[in-house]
Amino acid sequence: MNGRDKRKKKGAGEAAKTEKTAKILGSEVIYDGPVFGLRRDEVLEPSGVRATREVITHPGSVVVLPVLANGKIVMIRQYRHATRQYLWELVAGRKEPEETPEQGAARELLEETGYRAKRFKVFLDVFPTPGFLEERMWLLLAEGLTAGEAQPEDDEKIEVRAYRLKELQQMLKKGELRDAKSIAGILYYLTFLR
Repeated sequence: MNGRDKRKKKGAGEAAKTEKTAKILGSEVIYDGPVFGLRRDEVLEPSGVRATREVITHPGSVVVLPVLANGKIVMIRQYRHATRQYLWELVAGRKEPEETPEQGAARELLEETGYRAKRFKVFLDVFPTPGFLEERMWLLLAEGLTAGEAQPEDDEKIEVRAYRLKELQQMLKKGELRDAKSIAGILYYLTFLR
């Protein structure tokens, strides 16, 4: 066994802790709205490159994968103006700054579907668009569901439906699911959690 084989390999988490980050030389808030903001940073990146980076600020979001006792997954359908179409998605929404991911997930699940869950478990923690968006997204499994009345916000018109896993697999295969966070959550669930 050579010397390299004897050394302990660093995991991805360990390597990230020791890596350098950019030095912010200057920062300007361009827009600060109720949902997101826009900031322009002058940075010196770890590679030594000096650059201007425009970043959309966001407090983070939660995505809920609700699994009923019969194994069906609750999905919602709503109009998404940015895409100009209706999309089937997992329950999701902005996490309030003072909320934990579990608290945000419980609030969104109740608002959008009326369901309450006994258990929430974070199974993915991702950055959906790290090139220009600060948003951190927590995906949570919701189990022990009980039905209730939805409490949508005034501008939300939501259809709720529970799908069998085989139905979701077919929708994925046919390209009928177009929402990236939902595709990631469902594929992760099908591959690692069920």
